[in-house]
Amino acid sequence: MAPGTTAGQSAPTPQTNKQSRAKRSPLASLGLHATLIGASLIAVFPIAWVVLSSFKPKQWVQSSELSLVKEPTLGNYEYVLFETNFPTWMLNSVIIALCTMVIGILMSATTGYALSRFNFPGRRKLMMVFLVTQMFPVAILIVPIYQIMATLGLINTHASLVIAYLTIAVPFCSWMLKGYFDSIPTSLDEAASIDGCGPFQTFWRVIMPLARPGIAVTAFYTFLTAWGEVAYASAFIQTDDRFTLAYGMQQFVPQFNAQWEYLTAAAVLVTVPAGLVFLYAQRHLVSGLTAGGTKG
Repeated sequence: MAPGTTAGQSAPTPQTNKQSRAKRSPLASLGLHATLIGASLIAVFPIAWVVLSSFKPKQWVQSSELSLVKEPTLGNYEYVLFETNFPTWMLNSVIIALCTMVIGILMSATTGYALSRFNFPGRRKLMMVFLVTQMFPVAILIVPIYQIMATLGLINTHASLVIAYLTIAVPFCSWMLKGYFDSIPTSLDEAASIDGCGPFQTFWRVIMPLARPGIAVTAFYTFLTAWGEVAYASAFIQTDDRFTLAYGMQQFVPQFNAQWEYLTAAAVLVTVPAGLVFLYAQRHLVSGLTAGGTKG
């Protein structure tokens, strides 16, 4: 019997679904498809505009005439890659994002597992603290965190940004992974304990492989938290050689002469690493590793 059905009810079959779709009027079907197509175009248009503009010369980017690509050129990408500090900003962002992702996964996974499996004094209060931290906007936390970093001598260092980004990512990811660990049967922990595994061995050898989809989501979230953030970067970083991508790209938009052709090329380059991380995470999201985790 399918979940959510009773003895007098049967689970919906593919044939039933086909019949329900067949009952939809042509006008309703047309409206549904038109809405989906319109929403897709609205979502894709800004991305397509940025990509096309990155191949346009300056005069066509700033022109009021609407056009796809006139006089396409790779000069914008050549300037960004070879005549600016963009490669240095890219390296800085990769280092900071990877460090944030690795440390964030370890901290969030261990915290989420502890909250899911163990009862200890202050457990509920700790969970409430994690929730409360999500209520504060980033802007009001910049000053106190800056003072802490200045006291520790970490201003204008990558470590200051990694620590700041972890304060954003870890509380949310810990809550998310706790919910994922709750869905993994505790009988697996008991079986591992009978086989002689301690709590850490159980977590590392049994639970972590099953939690790979949740870990993938955590990795993607922590990476993006550090990859596109600009508020902390503008407050903590002071020299050009330590700029991140999000902060360094502001130099393409000065006060009186915005260089939109270079900014769009840089924006396209910035999305490549984030897209690769997403593709890697997506590969694990579709796998149901917890299915059949216990024997009936």
